[in-house]
Amino acid sequence: MVERLIPEWIAPTRTALLVIDMQVDFADPDGAAGSAGHDLSAIPLALANAARLAESARAVGVSVIFIRLETRAEDDSPAWIERARRRGDEPEKALALCRTGTRGAELVIAPDSASDLVITKRRYSAFVDTLLDSVLNDGGIDTLVICGLTTECCVDSTVRDAFHRDYHVFLAGDACGSYDSALHDVTLRSLDLNFAIVVRTEDVVAAWTLFINTTHEKPAEATAPSRSAR
Repeated sequence: MVERLIPEWIAPTRTALLVIDMQVDFADPDGAAGSAGHDLSAIPLALANAARLAESARAVGVSVIFIRLETRAEDDSPAWIERARRRGDEPEKALALCRTGTRGAELVIAPDSASDLVITKRRYSAFVDTLLDSVLNDGGIDTLVICGLTTECCVDSTVRDAFHRDYHVFLAGDACGSYDSALHDVTLRSLDLNFAIVVRTEDVVAAWTLFINTTHEKPAEATAPSRSAR
């Protein structure tokens, strides 16, 4: 974690905020994780900080992109099904997360329909088989502030893929959540060491606040590229 976040590093003209998988199945006591008995005690703080980041981003023209997982039984990976079996799990239950059309797939933080973008994915990383990379490139974005659920899974996968695609990556650690605090902490340490700069929500908000009432340009609206993606 850096001692001081330089505002220009996350200037509005170059930056997008990615909000990863803040959905009922991962965040709500009645969702899949809660129903399975996972410890959701760290999730409310992550949600509150993510909402704060989104509000601050919109105020200065930072692009806000919600990433959501949606799955269908007919699209489940044979490799994932077999992995579940080998682990002694029931694939029908283990993979039944955020099924399309179910409440479990719903976002628990409401996007702003006038400004935010929502991108649907089928895998852990927000970059796999989606339009995300093209949207960011078309918008002139080279810097990402990332938050979401869960720290060690979809957030971790997205951070690594972003770094490998040459984005400057800032991870708002206190706006991420896990069901295991030790796993959350060690993931942040690993990502900070190799793939991202871990920052606090309050420091990101303070940096963006400096751009209020100053001249800035919002990145141009991205047009959907022609390549096939979900």
